[in-house]
Amino acid sequence: MEKQLRPVRIQTDFTEMAAGSVLIECGRTRVLCTASVEDGAPPFLRGSGRGWLTAEYAMLPGSTPRRKPRDGIKKDGRGTEIQRLIGRSLRACMDFSRLGERTITVDCDVLQADGGTRTASITGGFVAVCLAVNRLIQQGVLFDSPIVRQIAAVSVGIVEDELTLDLDYARDSRAQVDMNVIMARDARGEMQFVEVQGTGEGRPFAKDELDGLLALAQGGIEELMREQRAALGERADVLFRKPRLVLASQNAGKLRELRALFGAEYDVASMGEMGLDMEIEETGSTFEENARIKAEALCARTGCAALADDSGLEVDCLGGAPGVYSARYAGGHGDDAANNALLIANVKAFPAPRTARFVSAVALARPGRETLVARGSCEGEVLLEERGEGGFGYDPLFYSHDLHKTFAEASAGEKNTVSHRARALKKLVEIMRNS
Repeated sequence: MEKQLRPVRIQTDFTEMAAGSVLIECGRTRVLCTASVEDGAPPFLRGSGRGWLTAEYAMLPGSTPRRKPRDGIKKDGRGTEIQRLIGRSLRACMDFSRLGERTITVDCDVLQADGGTRTASITGGFVAVCLAVNRLIQQGVLFDSPIVRQIAAVSVGIVEDELTLDLDYARDSRAQVDMNVIMARDARGEMQFVEVQGTGEGRPFAKDELDGLLALAQGGIEELMREQRAALGERADVLFRKPRLVLASQNAGKLRELRALFGAEYDVASMGEMGLDMEIEETGSTFEENARIKAEALCARTGCAALADDSGLEVDCLGGAPGVYSARYAGGHGDDAANNALLIANVKAFPAPRTARFVSAVALARPGRETLVARGSCEGEVLLEERGEGGFGYDPLFYSHDLHKTFAEASAGEKNTVSHRARALKKLVEIMRNS
């Protein structure tokens, strides 16, 4: 059994113009792989928020001992089949909702062929895609990496009844069984098959031989994956990132709360941490509409999942006012003293209990997926004098029926156990995980 790969060398940044470029050498086989990025997606994806990856493959005329005619307008059947394989394989590494409506084209040009050109193209092409994505992130075009799996490929076969890894042309030409294996590794390190192409060219092969070939291929692919990561160096950090969740707020308390709730699924960041300074006009007539407007605007700007909330106080004797205008009830945005004074003036003519509730709507917008919205509320009543030194906004006037004190008298921990925002977020987590 031949268990050794041919000598592998992956040289990054081989050319300067493409977003990502790699020269991969597997023995005497050498392939130049470049990844180019263009705005826009194919017609069948337009308006979806999702991107695409495609590939082209060609053998240069001097890549073989006997000159190969240059591909014209119409490629030969073998080249077409191989480039489709490369495209299918590399698409398995991507979460296209994180790419946005962009197209990555991977060009694989064989400079010298000595067997395994298609598997070398896939292995090198993956590195080129990583380099292109890293450049987009460094340029601020992408905030989130779409690469969720690592992809590599190798050939195996049976030559003179021996299982053989990484066939060169001499062994491939006399192989009894020839097989190409493409595999993916996910963030947990689990290996899965993307595609297996196996043919009994000289004879049929048994189940135990198939199992042996697949195990041999996996060992070779794991070694190739180590070579890929070594070639990428620090730029390998584009692999396996959690999707980013951007909070449409600079509030440190909200950020801590969200990291506790969503940290297992998302890398949670504030707008400030991402260098964003956006003013999003709240034109909705409900809390849900305003939360959706903010989340979807931020998602469109960043290409990342985005979470926004809108909250306020609804007083029954005032017909639900101040409602969505809670922050600017007295005219100026965020003037707590003026808002509280106006609220007291407007409710004092009504008999107690002046029932009310804090309401929060939270919206989670994700690229290429439906926006999720959830509402939470906490019941209480409005007092005619402020109590407590904590909290903010209407907290000193809101007497909570759950806590039997005002929100300003409650500790932050007490408030968070019953708050409208905490309840809305809990519902949102349930909806998200069920969907």
